[in-house]
Amino acid sequence: MGSPLLSRHGAVAATGPDAGVAWHYGDPVAEQRALARGAAVVDQSHLGVVRVAGPDRLRWLHDITSQDLASLTPRTSTELLVLSPQGHVEHAAGAVDDGEATWLVTEADQAAPLAAWLDRMRFTLRVEVADVTADWAAIGEPVAAEGAPDGPLTWWDTWPRVAAGGTRYGPDTAEHPGAERPWRLVLVPRGSLEAEVAAREAAGARLAGTWATEALRVEAFRPRPAREVDHRTIPHELDWLRTAVHLHKGCYRGQETVARVHNLGRPPRRLVFLHLDGSGHLLPEPGAEVLLPSDGRVVGTLTSVARHHELGPVGLAVVKRSVPEDAELLVAGDISGERVEVAAAQEIVVPGEGVSADRPAAHGPLTRGLAAHGNLGTF
Repeated sequence: MGSPLLSRHGAVAATGPDAGVAWHYGDPVAEQRALARGAAVVDQSHLGVVRVAGPDRLRWLHDITSQDLASLTPRTSTELLVLSPQGHVEHAAGAVDDGEATWLVTEADQAAPLAAWLDRMRFTLRVEVADVTADWAAIGEPVAAEGAPDGPLTWWDTWPRVAAGGTRYGPDTAEHPGAERPWRLVLVPRGSLEAEVAAREAAGARLAGTWATEALRVEAFRPRPAREVDHRTIPHELDWLRTAVHLHKGCYRGQETVARVHNLGRPPRRLVFLHLDGSGHLLPEPGAEVLLPSDGRVVGTLTSVARHHELGPVGLAVVKRSVPEDAELLVAGDISGERVEVAAAQEIVVPGEGVSADRPAAHGPLTRGLAAHGNLGTF
């Protein structure tokens, strides 16, 4: 279903995972600048919303997802993943509780599958799951704060702050480009969407489209399920242990893989930020191959691409961990039957060494030797 705001003068409809809302309203550069300085409002009504009610909801969600939700207080935002038994990302959602129900905000095409999976997992617990996307819409704001107690329910994207129980592979929060990106989603009754947006415009905000939100998201190294996730993705590859995974909670589906890769292994792939050569008039689209120019070998996939108002063409890609961090890359894809090849310079998100900031130190040879000779004593 298309947003009523697509009827605005100059509106150009978005495609792909943002279909149903505006890509821009005639001046994408000005819209992006307004969003960057905190003076914009964005129609995000295409996103999916799932409501989980019942007295057992928090403990139940705690047990089946990657996040510690057992003691989540009302109007505190967090993020969760549903993983496969092998630790691959199946669903991702922003989560906030209002004291009576937990609200999950997810991609447009994931609300129904997520609600169906949750419903199958209820068994005899006192929980009720409903896909309420038809009744509730999200509005995006460049604000870094939880919603007010007397205001509408709000999910604050705390990326890239490392949540309790999380860890990071990428830059420290103070040095992370995402620290400059305030963002939250306000949930409003769908019938009130136009009025809520108009009220923010009357207060000085400019209506912006998803061209702007995507450009700032890419700049912030922020993974998005509809773009960066495929059937093989584990959260370590995208630096998603910052906000969506609690490493010290009890067991849940996929937890063994999360712990093993964190403690002992290295993620097989890594997220990179790409500065794309903008001298040509065309840019590859998400899904384009990432190659090493030296031998033409395919080493990854372009997952997101955007035109940033200051940085120019930029993108995110998932590449093999073994790709040298200083290697120049080439992004190649077909656009309307034309082969497009664009040079790309890496900016590291997840380091090639694949070690998190708090990975336990390996046992040294002295410890192993003592153990082998039985000199550690009895505990």
